[in-house]
This record gives sequence, structure tokens and C-alpha cells, in this order.
Amino acid sequence: MSLETIILAAGKGTRIKSKLPKVLHKVGGKPMLQHVIDATKKAGSSREVVIIGAGAELVEKKISGVEFVLQKEQLGTGHAVLSAREKFETSEGIVLILCGDTPLLTAELLKKFVVAHEISNCAATVLTAEMPNPTGYGRVLHEADGTFQKIVEDKDATEEERKIREVNAGVYCFDVKKLFGALERVTNDNAQGEYYLPDVLPILKSDGEKIFTFAADYCDETIGINSREQLAAAERILRQRKTLELMNSGVTIEDPHTTFIDVDVTIGQDTIIKPNTYLEGNTTIGIECEIGPNIRFVNMKVGNRVTAQFSYCHDAEINNDVTLGPYVHIRPGTKIGDKVKIGNFVEVKNSNVGKGTKLPHLQYIGDSDVGENVNIGCGTVTCNYDGKTKYRTKIGDNVFVGCNTNFVAPVKVEEGAYIAAGSTITKDVPKNNLAIARARQTNIENWTDKRK
Repeated sequence: MSLETIILAAGKGTRIKSKLPKVLHKVGGKPMLQHVIDATKKAGSSREVVIIGAGAELVEKKISGVEFVLQKEQLGTGHAVLSAREKFETSEGIVLILCGDTPLLTAELLKKFVVAHEISNCAATVLTAEMPNPTGYGRVLHEADGTFQKIVEDKDATEEERKIREVNAGVYCFDVKKLFGALERVTNDNAQGEYYLPDVLPILKSDGEKIFTFAADYCDETIGINSREQLAAAERILRQRKTLELMNSGVTIEDPHTTFIDVDVTIGQDTIIKPNTYLEGNTTIGIECEIGPNIRFVNMKVGNRVTAQFSYCHDAEINNDVTLGPYVHIRPGTKIGDKVKIGNFVEVKNSNVGKGTKLPHLQYIGDSDVGENVNIGCGTVTCNYDGKTKYRTKIGDNVFVGCNTNFVAPVKVEEGAYIAAGSTITKDVPKNNLAIARARQTNIENWTDKRK
């Protein structure tokens, strides 16, 4: 049976107190809404329709691969779903409805939920959860025989109903035709004056349709995010999930409590992650690496057997058997070749560094192409910017660069050349030449400081 999805993401999220739409706040390295979309796709959804309202333009800009429907007025969840009716006029089968602020939902839970709905042969199925503190959630009420009765929103519930811990998780499966037929009969006769989606359920029941409930195994999977505190709680849960997943796959994480790994990061077997390490975005790390302590990698592609400590690297590539740090900054557009050694206080930006090259300490290598087996001395700087345009420095294979050398780009040093320490290179250096570019030393005898 076909599965399509509606995701409710139109709310302002006033309790989170932000100019950014609530569903775009990141958890585990990506927006809450993107977590929900990814989970539905993995669960087998063929199409996702996202209902947007507050901050609609920004949501459309940040999220792709889905269809959008604008809810011009936020008149409740029922009204939100009804605004997407035209998108489902020719649909058959199941529509999955869920909220864009539930980033902890997993594809595994949604798959089980959809299967349970199919087996039940009901018009609708509600995902429920047992909450230790159900405040704010709609309570699920049952008949004496245990069948579904109705959902009562927290603000409309009696004191006795508020004691119920089984809550509506805000996730539903509906027969798509029966859903929209019932939605037209929903009223806003409630404390909020809104059209509630759960009010569809008693309408369907009065039509003689069956309503089924399916309980989540873990309540934290269903948590909705409405505040910064809940955002931080969701971050902790996702981080715990990720570190456990990696450890189960053969990665050593010495201290999960001080390790922060985004959900889309991949790490190879027998890699060791040391404390105070941040791995973010689409970072990939190979096998048998030792990463940390005090590392931040963002959107990095890292090879095998790399050792890195006390460094910040982003939007770049590091190949195999590289030693990095301490105190290294690898900036965007950089590609570090195999067996490169980069020591302390080195910055590399938008550059290619060849196999076996050494950048031991105190260097700035910017907009450069450095060959293989090059030794770059302490204090070397590529002067790549004239105040208007950036130029490249090109250094061939097997070049030896002495300490405190300045390369004034654009400049080319050919294979096998030597650069004398303290030189400022402004002209190309031919193959196997020694370049010396410094003023001749003059010693003045019997000189005294006349200022004394």
C-alpha cells in the first residue's frame, strides 16, 4: 500500500524565543525538520508534503526534496492538514501525519507504526507514549473494553484526565480518503478556538470506523521540542544514540560525555576518538585513526591512520597516514596528501599539499600547490593577497625551503630547488637552483646608540 506523508511545520514556536523558525533549529547537526523528513523517507514514504507558515520563505530556502503548502493562518493542526487537501485529491492508501519538531523519531519506529496500521485494517492509528510528565500533551482515553475513545488536549482536560500518562505523540496514520472527508466536519469548539486534528478521530468513530492505538517502546522518541531546554535534552539523546552506534560498530570513544558527534558523521573501525572532540556536518573518518583530544572537524573527509590533536579543520580533505597538530587550522578547499606531517601552529588554506611533505611549525600556506616530499622551514609564509586579488604559489616536488621564507605570489618554485633561509622570493626559481633573496649583512664598528 502506498505511503505519503504530511509534516506540520507552520507554528511560530514562541516558547523557543527565536527569530529562526523553530523547525530549523539544529539538533545533532541538522534542522529538526530535516530529521523528520529523513526518518519518513527511510520508513518508505514516497512523498513528503510540508505545511509551512511562520518563516515560510526561510524554511523553503533551507529544506529541499519535499513539497510545500502555505498555511496562511495558523488555526490549528486540523486546519493545517486541510490546507494540503488539493495535494492529495488523487491519492490512495495511507497518509502519515507528524510534526516537524520531533527530531528523535526514528525510521524503525515509523516502519513498525505503519505496519501496525496496515495490519489493524482501521481508518486511523494513533501513536501513543507513556510520559513520566505528560503536562502539555493530549491524553489518550479508552473505553471500558480498552478500545480507543478520544484524545483530550491538555488545556481541555479535567483534573482526573490530566493524571493519565498515556499521551498522543502527534503521529497518525490515516486512510487518506476518509481523513479529508472527516476533516470538513471538525469544529473549533475548544479552549484554544482551533481546529484540532485529533477531533477527526471521534468523527470517524461515530461513522462506524475503527481507531487503533500503537504505543512507542521509548517515550523519548516522540518528544516534541518547544523550548531551548528541550532542544538541549534532544541534543543529548541524539549524541548518546550516535556514540553508542559508533561504539557498536568498532569505534573507541574514550569519553562519550565529552565527545560531540553529529548524526551524519561516519567513522571507520578501530578509530579512537579522544575527549573534547567535535565531529560535525558531513565529516567522514577512515579506519585506525586517532582523533583528539580537542579536535573540531566540520565537513571533513579524513582518510585512514590519521593522527590529529588540538586542531580545527573544516571543509577540506586529509588523506591517509597524516600527522596533524597540535594547533593546526586547515581551512576550506585544502587537500592534504598521504604521509604529510603538519606540526604546531600551522594554517593551510585552499591549498594542495603533496605526499610526504612536511610543514613542521609556524607556517601560513595559502592558495598554494605544494608538491611531494617538500620540506618547508619554520616561519614560512605565502604572501597570497595584494589587497585586491589573491594569487597562487606553486612549489614543485623535492623542494627545500629554509626558515623565515616569504613567497610573494604569483610565484613558482620548480622541482629540486633550494630556498635559503630568510629569503623573500618574488621571482620564479628554476629547477635545482638555490635562491637567495636577502640583503647583504653590514656590521658597523664602534657604533653607539646616540639616544642614550
